[in-house]
Amino acid sequence: MSQPLSKEAVSAISAAVDTAFENEIAFLQEIVRAKSLRGEEAGVQRIVADALRSRDYDVETYPVDVASLRSHPAFSPATIDYKDTFNVSGRKTSKTSGRSLILNAHVDVVPSANPVSWTHPPFAAVREGDWLFGRGAGDMKAGLAANLFAVDAIEAAGYSLQGPLEFQSVVDEEVTGNGTAAAILRGATADAVLIPEPTDEDVIYANSGVIKFKISVQGVPAHPREPESGLSAIEAAFLVINEMKALEARWNEEKTGHPGFADLRNPASLNIGTINGGEWPSSIPFECTFEGRIGFYPGDAPQDRMAGLEDMLKILGAKDPRLEKANPKLEWVGTCQPGYLLAEGCDAENTLAEAHQITSGAALKRSIMACYLDAALYMNHCGIPSLTYGPLTKNIHGIDECVNLPSLKRVTKTIALFTARWCGIAPR
Repeated sequence: MSQPLSKEAVSAISAAVDTAFENEIAFLQEIVRAKSLRGEEAGVQRIVADALRSRDYDVETYPVDVASLRSHPAFSPATIDYKDTFNVSGRKTSKTSGRSLILNAHVDVVPSANPVSWTHPPFAAVREGDWLFGRGAGDMKAGLAANLFAVDAIEAAGYSLQGPLEFQSVVDEEVTGNGTAAAILRGATADAVLIPEPTDEDVIYANSGVIKFKISVQGVPAHPREPESGLSAIEAAFLVINEMKALEARWNEEKTGHPGFADLRNPASLNIGTINGGEWPSSIPFECTFEGRIGFYPGDAPQDRMAGLEDMLKILGAKDPRLEKANPKLEWVGTCQPGYLLAEGCDAENTLAEAHQITSGAALKRSIMACYLDAALYMNHCGIPSLTYGPLTKNIHGIDECVNLPSLKRVTKTIALFTARWCGIAPR
């Protein structure tokens, strides 16, 4: 069980967060400005590694080794070779018997869409009132900054941790989760994991399993003066998408059998994220390809859901004669992982709830996220209780993404108090 913190320790650690918060914001701005799209994370990772070294962490960097990782259950199909990027690990070791902790965050961000549509340039990291704007500010570089400055606060308050801590800055969470999978393959383990994704200060107790796909369909090229002699691959793609929407509806009907998911409007959440088709404005298009994701429920094997999607595509021609020549080809191109369920009442969550109560003055709420989370890898493949808990944000993955700074300060305090209680502290 966690040992309570003295009032003096709570006050000193909280005050240390307050004192350093402007520095935390400046660091967050620095890493937001380090544009870190998929495969381009090396720049921000060097900033993180330098920040850890300056704080006397034992720092290592290592690549995502697809060849070694491919046979591990935490691996998801990759479409890049990771040659220009790497993970960062910073460790603080302890000779005492305190419990161990991993603080994990990802640095990759999704594309910004058209920058002209943003109020401020997406990588300018503009601060406006209580909000800091920028792609990745909320998802999830604010969480990484909170992890870093939470540990800083414990030390600035005059304490040292009594249990081992690993600070992980990982890549490629948004597409595959293979950054955290690489950490697991490398032997990362602890008594608990905390990942400060943007959760509006709730703790996530379950998430959806997710499979990501690419589907290519074929048409029959023809001149537009004789359209009936051809088949538009673009039109065929939309017919396939309509069938996938029907599949989504069927999977959503299963939600009543999964506690908590019945309250969600769309836990299966089919999303078609990209589409590309056609060869010439005045030719019936021959090929169209689209990519997307669909979700399912904790306890379901992703292989079973993948088989369900494969079976649906096999019978499309029989259901709709227009698709007899479409020849849909399916590839798995990203996350293929089950969801997780964190049982209520575990010691890690209770410790977080106590820290949250101190900093916010309110009880910690439990929520579900119908998306992929790296916590699933630690829960499902390592059996480690994993807490997803982070600040209030707006428009993640959208236009004008931003993080609420007062919330970030509260979350930093909560992570600091949680870490101090979980690992134990002693005067330096």
